[in-house]
Amino acid sequence: MRCPFCGNIDTQVKDSRPAEDHVSIRRRRFCPACGGRFTTYERVQLRDLVVVKSNGRREDFDRDKLERSIRISMQKRPVEPERIDQMISGIVRRLESMGETDIPSKTIGEIVMEALARIDTVAYVRFASVYKNFQAADDFDKFVSELRPDPAPEE
Repeated sequence: MRCPFCGNIDTQVKDSRPAEDHVSIRRRRFCPACGGRFTTYERVQLRDLVVVKSNGRREDFDRDKLERSIRISMQKRPVEPERIDQMISGIVRRLESMGETDIPSKTIGEIVMEALARIDTVAYVRFASVYKNFQAADDFDKFVSELRPDPAPEE
């Protein structure tokens, strides 16, 4: 592992333990060249996933990109970071277990929206506004009205 401080490629692992999410390994590392200490996380990757965009373009799946978009939708929401990490790990495991290496971006978006809807409706609407490319307030209004239950008929 390359040292983030000096670029030395010969770093030493000082401590390894399971991370809080129990899906990755947390490693404390030391660089003998500069004396820097840093932490890395290792995750098991079952297969290399490729995202197929709606325009046909293909790109490697990037867990960090998925995590950034979810964390943006969850900003300032009362959800514990551990719960967000668990959700992200669950989404990635679900994608890896689908049996396909090529996954349409639409499928990923739907899985993320499904997970967000269970955790926080505001984050769900935020993510949907980007995913569904809302252009005007009417788009929000229509989407939110679909979330609301129908009022009970009066007798």
